[in-house]
Amino acid sequence: MSTSRRGRLFAALVVPATLLLLGSTAQATPFSPEVDPVAAINADIAEHNHELGSQIRRVEGDKSTPESQQVAQQPQPGQAIPGQVLATVAGMDVASYQGNVDWANWWNQGKRFVWTKATESTSYTNPYFAQQYNGSYNQGFIRGAYHFATPNTASGAAQATYFVAHGGGWSKDGKTLPGALDMEYNPYGATCYGLSKAAMTSWILDFHDTYHAKTGRYPVIYTSTSWWSQCVSGDFSSTAPLWVARYSSSVGTLPYNWGFYTVWQYTSSPLDQDTFNGAYDRLQALANG
Repeated sequence: MSTSRRGRLFAALVVPATLLLLGSTAQATPFSPEVDPVAAINADIAEHNHELGSQIRRVEGDKSTPESQQVAQQPQPGQAIPGQVLATVAGMDVASYQGNVDWANWWNQGKRFVWTKATESTSYTNPYFAQQYNGSYNQGFIRGAYHFATPNTASGAAQATYFVAHGGGWSKDGKTLPGALDMEYNPYGATCYGLSKAAMTSWILDFHDTYHAKTGRYPVIYTSTSWWSQCVSGDFSSTAPLWVARYSSSVGTLPYNWGFYTVWQYTSSPLDQDTFNGAYDRLQALANG
């Protein structure tokens, strides 16, 4: 996300003081009569919150254009899932930067699924999560939650547990997607968080297995091929649906051993937009498990 775009979104955040309590974290600025609650929330967001794809855009750039976005929304024959009809479903993902989302507006634009950020590490929760997660559900969206991983701050098991406890769970109601694990470049330092490929694989497996034990579902894994190739050596293709980020008119080479993608994040303009690789009934099947 560009500095100017982030500034515009921050400027648009108008929230009641009670959200300071709902969205506070261990590092949040304590409330006092001298502290502006909106400023406190915005400072907490700036320091401890990174939205899905923010670091992929920072490192790899967003090369999408209006033309590439149109192409990306069409079925990709080279990425056909065996046994499924060539089709796509339009979706999106959001975080606290979007504030309270006008879900009717996006529904009327054809979006039918969304993942919203729930957590980061074991200290941050999205103060807008309830409006985004429940509001999209009430509008008719098939919705899910995602977790921004920071593998150098806590174990995979600890972060999966925190995620499930703060909105990342799953229920078989036909409208709730499995939680997504956001694996991307470290916003705070070394690309791979100071971990070897083997250690990163073990961390992801720890999250993956813990999430499955707590929910009965394996997480969707969000990543880019470039980051995954640099930082991970393991194979999760048999259990974890792939949500790949590439801001171009083709999805390109996929991360190790995935034969096809389930979701493709193809642009960040005017916000993160995604396409599901299949017809609507296949999206429902992903939700139902």
